[in-house]
Amino acid sequence: MRLRTMVAHEQQKLYTAEEFREIARLPENEGRRLELEEGEIVEMPASKPISTILAMRIGHFLNAFVIPRDLGYVTGADGGFKLGPGTVRQPDAAFVSKGRAPQIPAEFDFAPDLAVEIVSGREDVWKKANEYRRAGTRRVWAVYPDDQKVYVFRLNDDGSLNGQLFTLDAALDGEDMLPGFVLPVRDIFSV
Repeated sequence: MRLRTMVAHEQQKLYTAEEFREIARLPENEGRRLELEEGEIVEMPASKPISTILAMRIGHFLNAFVIPRDLGYVTGADGGFKLGPGTVRQPDAAFVSKGRAPQIPAEFDFAPDLAVEIVSGREDVWKKANEYRRAGTRRVWAVYPDDQKVYVFRLNDDGSLNGQLFTLDAALDGEDMLPGFVLPVRDIFSV
């Protein structure tokens, strides 16, 4: 579920990523989770406790692998990634490789290597996954708390998007992005 909002400005036009970031930083918007979708500012509803817990668990597992190997950075839901001139998304967790960002950037003016979305309500996950993939994200993990399953989205050779289902008895792996990383799906949901 998304809330369309005026966000301390009357929504009269389509915003660029740069304009959106200025608006999002205004004091009256502090604490609000905002995204820019095709130029329109959208306020995301507050996360359910289980969503926040699962996002932090995944971030923890990623950090436990990434930090000792100095592979890059793992972000939480406040890391707004520019996916295009009029789109800024805030995945629940994300990984950015050192190859893409040798230093921590002032802004994420690019897509993450891995985006993790904890799915709630009727989110259009395929649409988001397509946005991420078009912007250069290598993998999208869509985590479904109620069903305890994960879809991993990848780009097929023909450019189409493929979603592969992983259930409790399966494990996610880092593939070519995080070689050697393995995360049993059961470990994500064992709270």
